[in-house]
Amino acid sequence: MGGAIQLMTTEVTEPPDGGAADDDLVSLATQGNRAAFEALLRRHYDLMHRVAWRMTGSQTDAQDICQDVCCALVERIASFRGEAKFTTWLTGITFNACRDFRRRRRSFAGLTERLAVLAGLAAAPDGRDVYDGIWLKSAVARLKPALRDTVVLVAGQELTHAEAAELLGVAENTVAWRMHEARRLLAGT
Repeated sequence: MGGAIQLMTTEVTEPPDGGAADDDLVSLATQGNRAAFEALLRRHYDLMHRVAWRMTGSQTDAQDICQDVCCALVERIASFRGEAKFTTWLTGITFNACRDFRRRRRSFAGLTERLAVLAGLAAAPDGRDVYDGIWLKSAVARLKPALRDTVVLVAGQELTHAEAAELLGVAENTVAWRMHEARRLLAGT
């Protein structure tokens, strides 16, 4: 070969087999491997959807949130440092997207409600929280948001108290107390 150097490319166009570890797929995805990124999304879409559906109570809203999370992951995948399991990290992103969604919805609903009252198109509100009205059909939905969020993460997503505490930004003991309080309140319903 007379001094010619042959460069070997390590670019992978197809993701590793379906049994590849999340960390390996993340590593490839951060290097621009679209197939690895797609494999991660396919593998964990149901997780994202399940969290979003439990948080919003609406399949349509859950699909919208998942779409937002998928788009955000394009930029955020590089921030995954492997300090937690990928699924825990992804649950946190989805959880925060649900919180943002609820905040936007409450703000928009409040604005439209106030405008309708001002325009004389609706009666003044009776003080009932519109958001809580959506959740009245299930026992968990009657819990305060902090308790509900904790129950969704610990019981619904099977995160440890430590993992849930990290996502919620509270102490692990707070998660334990919230779970105890939720059990007590649900036992009375």
